[in-house]
Amino acid sequence: MPDDGVLIHAAGLIKRFGDFVAVDGIDFEVRRGEAFGFLGPNGAGKTSTMRMIGCTSAPTDGLLSVIDMDTVAESTQIKSRIGVVPQIDNLDIELSVRENLEMYARYFDISRFEAAERIDELLEFVQLAEKAKDRVESLSGGMKRRLVIARALVNRPELLLLDEPTTGLDPQARHLVWDRLYRLKQRGVTLVITTHYMDEAEQLCDRLVVMDKAEIVAEGSPRELIVGYCTRDVVELRLSDANRERLKGSVDGLVERVEWLPDRVLLYTETGEATLAAIQDGGIHTETALVRRSSLEDVFLLLTGRTLVE
Repeated sequence: MPDDGVLIHAAGLIKRFGDFVAVDGIDFEVRRGEAFGFLGPNGAGKTSTMRMIGCTSAPTDGLLSVIDMDTVAESTQIKSRIGVVPQIDNLDIELSVRENLEMYARYFDISRFEAAERIDELLEFVQLAEKAKDRVESLSGGMKRRLVIARALVNRPELLLLDEPTTGLDPQARHLVWDRLYRLKQRGVTLVITTHYMDEAEQLCDRLVVMDKAEIVAEGSPRELIVGYCTRDVVELRLSDANRERLKGSVDGLVERVEWLPDRVLLYTETGEATLAAIQDGGIHTETALVRRSSLEDVFLLLTGRTLVE
């Protein structure tokens, strides 16, 4: 059984829809106060897992407890203590910003006076106080997303589930959402986030699992995954067809792994600058050359196999 520091515990968790297996026997734990991520391509099983955690979809098999409660037998109690930010905004666009929050507060039997105080606080927190009387339909995509986050916080949840929280947002809006989520974590709120954005996972998550084809294929902190699955450096080269052929015969023993993509070649090595110098000293002309540190995206492509080669 999970210890007192574990907020979510899953063992052998399975979700089927008819013959289709959306989640295939996964194990994971989320500890109190951390930001935990599910990273994976579309269709990997992230959203199905989140729906089970949020008690809107019952597991087909396996064990799943949230806040030390069973997600089927005690779903009502769990829902009262969590907040959910769905993948698609489901606000009432004909109501004002404030009215959306007031209506949601009624679901939790929060008194009118207490709700008013909480809503004032939340609108300041998501930087929408000046938009309180505006109808939702007039808001930008980033504002709507921040309002959905504010709505999910009305009941002061100890666990916040965020399914693709910044999909479709421009860079400025994404960074503002990231800042608000970081502040929530500082306040002790546990965050569970699904995303297919590698930079988002690196920015927000203390730990994460990588899912592919309904299974967990790796787990760790972003840094642990990068160190464990990749070399320190990646050398990106663009070459003529003739020089690509010459390179094929000269990289054996020089690098740990090579990816031959249609537009460039990726060389995985511990010594990027030295590797590039050795290639150029060997007379292989590069049209462009970049030495960079490996990233979570490199890990993602390695583990899920979804490179441009396929």
